[in-house]
Amino acid sequence: MKISIPRGAARQHGVVLLFCLIVLVILLAGGVAVVRSMNTSLTTAGNLAFRRDLVNQGERAISAVLAKFASGGTLAGATTDVPGENFKATKLDTNAQGVPTALLDDKAFAAVGKDSNDITDATAQVSIRYVIDRLCTDSGNPTSTGCVQSSAAPSGGTAGPVPPPPPPTATVYRLSLRVSGPRDTQVFVQSTFTKPD
Repeated sequence: MKISIPRGAARQHGVVLLFCLIVLVILLAGGVAVVRSMNTSLTTAGNLAFRRDLVNQGERAISAVLAKFASGGTLAGATTDVPGENFKATKLDTNAQGVPTALLDDKAFAAVGKDSNDITDATAQVSIRYVIDRLCTDSGNPTSTGCVQSSAAPSGGTAGPVPPPPPPTATVYRLSLRVSGPRDTQVFVQSTFTKPD
């Protein structure tokens, strides 16, 4: 018995196999690129979540500081430096981004405040360091020429030809925070508030 081989099968030399291998390599490279892109996106989303959480944790210091300036608080009438409360009666030196250098260097911070005032949460692995500075050039009673002040616009109309009294002025204070979290993350937050003179 004689077996015959079809003519077309004798001419195939593995060209289809070569094309299939090339296509598989291209698909493999595309799959690796998609996986790397997803990992980058997840890392970015995680970093944004860390940042948002640290900013939210910083709200603790804002609440504590505003309570110190409330009536009867430890800084309600402060017009000179109070290092025990991390308060500076004059404007602090800042870097190019506007962050007080006292938050960037522990030695500089020692001249402004005490690290015992840091707010720490061991469970969340968060530490909050803050400084408060009054935006004035000199300590003592605030003046309109030496301090940044805001004034409220007068409300309502006039009752007659007599102009309304001038609005009260309020000195501007700046609260700067350094919030340190897990994995050596840090966020700097600033807020300003006023206190009527």
